[in-house]
Amino acid sequence: MTAFILVPGVFTGGWVWEEVAEHLREFGARAEAVTLLGEGASSAGADLEAHIRDLLRVVDGLDADDVVLVAHGYGVYPAFGAADRRPTRIARIVCLDTNVPASGTPALAALADPVTRDRVGDSSEDGGRIAPPAPDAWRRWGSTDGLSPHLLDRLTRRAVPQPVRTLTQPLRLSGAVAKVPTTGVLCTANGTTIELVQSLVHLGNPDLAAFVDPDVTFFELATGHWPMLSAPGELADVLRRAAAGEGHRLSAPTDEAPSHLRPFLMDLPDVPRERVGNIDFHLPQDELPCPAIVFVHGGPVPVNARPTPRDWPAFTGYGRYAASVGAVGVTVDHGLHDLADYERAAAAVAEAVESVRAHPRVDGDRVALWFFSAGGLLATDWLAAPPAWLRCVAATYPVLAPLANWGRADSRFRPADALRRAGRLVPIVLTRVGLEQPAIAATVADFLTAADERGARPDVVDIPSGHHGFETIDHTAEAREAVERAMRLVVGHTRA
Repeated sequence: MTAFILVPGVFTGGWVWEEVAEHLREFGARAEAVTLLGEGASSAGADLEAHIRDLLRVVDGLDADDVVLVAHGYGVYPAFGAADRRPTRIARIVCLDTNVPASGTPALAALADPVTRDRVGDSSEDGGRIAPPAPDAWRRWGSTDGLSPHLLDRLTRRAVPQPVRTLTQPLRLSGAVAKVPTTGVLCTANGTTIELVQSLVHLGNPDLAAFVDPDVTFFELATGHWPMLSAPGELADVLRRAAAGEGHRLSAPTDEAPSHLRPFLMDLPDVPRERVGNIDFHLPQDELPCPAIVFVHGGPVPVNARPTPRDWPAFTGYGRYAASVGAVGVTVDHGLHDLADYERAAAAVAEAVESVRAHPRVDGDRVALWFFSAGGLLATDWLAAPPAWLRCVAATYPVLAPLANWGRADSRFRPADALRRAGRLVPIVLTRVGLEQPAIAATVADFLTAADERGARPDVVDIPSGHHGFETIDHTAEAREAVERAMRLVVGHTRA
């Protein structure tokens, strides 16, 4: 018989797993829902090691051949700590909508809520505990998609304070846990999909290299961060399949070019390219000052990724295309290597734009900014207070609000909010793909709602069969026509 040990995240206990445990028992499995307390009459002084010992007592007390640890959120830290000490007892670890922890790091480093991260150093709060969120603040910890008002009330009502030291004490691993098979269950409404993880592997992110091991599998659930409440039956079925070794396996990078390094969807003539620092200028034939289009890549891009985004075929393609129609096409590496880098990247883009406007081949009064993917958040400042020389803001398959699992619910980088408070409206060209991730598509829908409220009329270019990053994936007439239309619109605004 397989025995599942269900480990909760912050503020919750074994109660959060009740429905999942019932479904697992219906499958004929054993299910133990754990409440992590730590030693002593009060849990305020409990630390990560105390929670690991709690979990070890459960593991050691089970008479089962196959023990599967299922960890949600913070629970992955005590789960990996326990499995590292009992590697031969654990058949698999299931990481439920959470990252694999690294030795030497505390759970605080991966905490979704930046507000709590900022204040957690004050361990005097509530006797060394962090109070659980208010009903409207759970979204800072992850997507609440799928939680009815009743379930959200239940989560809030039964939540308990979290001991500070459980989040600040580093996890110490010997390395034995590396041999234990793992499964990641991704909740897509929280912002992560298997496709996204695969693309990050192919980008060369060294932190994800271990995910291509055949003992590592993945599943998706179309719900938010608390599937044990929003989709208990579906989650139980996934856990049963994970225990059997099922799931999607990622592919390792091969000699074949990854999708972002494949050829651009259009054949374009060579044009002169001038490199100045972190900026590339793709120059048109006309020697007179011309309009400029600055292409702003997304990310995060691993710091060691080579080539860097300005040399990716999609961006050199856009740069050359702009030059072929009489504009200076500009690509820039702005240093968005981590989700915490948006302030720095925004400053790098602003600095690059000033350099572009000062270039002798550029008419500094006719500039457009074109944002891609997660670079869409960097459009915020330009939409809120567009300078007179900014003729157009374009965005292609953009992320237009921080995704739920980014821990940036209170971030200032929200283009929809910027549009709502803008004094002057700048022309907008937005390219959407029909096969977009639902969480990203929702941010675009909210942006278009804000545009409608303000009376803005964005030019929307749709690619019904297009994928995120379509320029090097979808070499179709539909995709080419969309790029041509978007470019015509942007160039037209620079010349109006």
